[in-house]
Amino acid sequence: MNDFLSLFRGRKDVFAVRWEKASKSGYMPSYQYDPYHYRSHKMNGGTFANYPHKTYLPLTDYEIQKHLNGIQQIGVYPLLQDNTSWFLVADFDKQNWKEEAVAFLNSCKERSIPAYLERSRSGNGGHVWIFFDKPYPAIRSRKVFISILEQSGAFSMFDKSSSFDRLFPNQDFLSGKGLGNLIALPFFKLAMENGNSCFVNPETFEPYSDQWQFLNEIKRISIEVLDKFFQEISTTQNRPINVASCGSPKSQNGKLSITLQQNIRIQRDGLSTPLINFLKEELNFANSEFIIKKKMGKKTFGTERFFK
Repeated sequence: MNDFLSLFRGRKDVFAVRWEKASKSGYMPSYQYDPYHYRSHKMNGGTFANYPHKTYLPLTDYEIQKHLNGIQQIGVYPLLQDNTSWFLVADFDKQNWKEEAVAFLNSCKERSIPAYLERSRSGNGGHVWIFFDKPYPAIRSRKVFISILEQSGAFSMFDKSSSFDRLFPNQDFLSGKGLGNLIALPFFKLAMENGNSCFVNPETFEPYSDQWQFLNEIKRISIEVLDKFFQEISTTQNRPINVASCGSPKSQNGKLSITLQQNIRIQRDGLSTPLINFLKEELNFANSEFIIKKKMGKKTFGTERFFK
């Protein structure tokens, strides 16, 4: 239990539990309240959402044990109140999640970053966990690992088919109006019995035979190393871009000239007809509305990630 508690650290003053009703399911914060008082509130037309006499139930060893025993499934809120976290998780959840999760794992390995793959509760996706030796600012860790994801080929702002879904924490800062996104804890007994909600070998995707021993062997990356990665990435991204002159770009000597200003200008006569048609149909641009919603932890359903 101690290894589990030391690794999967989120907020202690609140946690979430998974609920299911008919064909719907989700997570909600766990509360403590007087059921008799709430019943009176409900009889007078009130709802649980506007019931004022409820408080968050703190995360205790007892609640964790119920999760491990399969009585309730818990989600933790990784973003602490000072906007740091003890870990970062990359979530992959489409058909090709295995290939892209492994690509990300390999990129981490090349940089000597310890990273570990958990198969999700459903078995249809995976979480790559990176643990820190101390709480680290989410705005920095997210920038570091988004860069590594892009370099690994597991994620691109222009790739609609990527299985990468999001990072946890999913925000750089708490908005002050919510708790941020939660992530389900692994080792939920009922899912583990099906080979899910546990850590797997990325070469075979078979669960490790002794999950508790595996936890004992997990390594954490130091925040000093994370700072070095952050500084390297910031330096690279802040380098000035040499752009063509402000006039119309021209194709000279068989080379295509592209001007980067507030927009991207490509000289049409430097492109072949098939390439022009490809760019018209396939070139995607990130939808800033989607990015803003995701950073703020708001629902993105119905908001396109890309537009042409």
